[in-house]
Amino acid sequence: MHWPDEAACEAFARSLATRPGIADASIELRGSLGAGKTTFVRHLLRALGVSGRIKSPTYAVMEPYQLPGGGSAAHFDFYRFNDPREWLDAGFRDVFSAPGLKLSEWPDKAGELLPLPDLRLDIDTLDDDSRAVRIAALTPRGVGLLA
Repeated sequence: MHWPDEAACEAFARSLATRPGIADASIELRGSLGAGKTTFVRHLLRALGVSGRIKSPTYAVMEPYQLPGGGSAAHFDFYRFNDPREWLDAGFRDVFSAPGLKLSEWPDKAGELLPLPDLRLDIDTLDDDSRAVRIAALTPRGVGLLA
């Protein structure tokens, strides 16, 4: 997939927000600093009806959100993890086992402790500042989200 600009990222997020199963999905976002991971999360949460400030969880590690009509979302940024065991120490196993949307930036920093995501987005910045996005569905729910 190619996102020539932020509007294309927003359009994809809006489309994904309408899919059955999104409210309980787990999505990993991979890419370099500034690739657009948090931008995608903001567009997706807005499309799901979250109002107010949507900020990067770089320092807090997790930002929780309530979805209109019930449900929750948790936005994670594991960039500052030095050891995957920090994921266990923080109690995130409980968050990931509960219902709700999970959006994880820098999942590699949590190592093999993260459960298999439904979708994995790899976002690469191109020379013209557009984005090349590879999307992998890793579970039946992920396949359904992309159908």
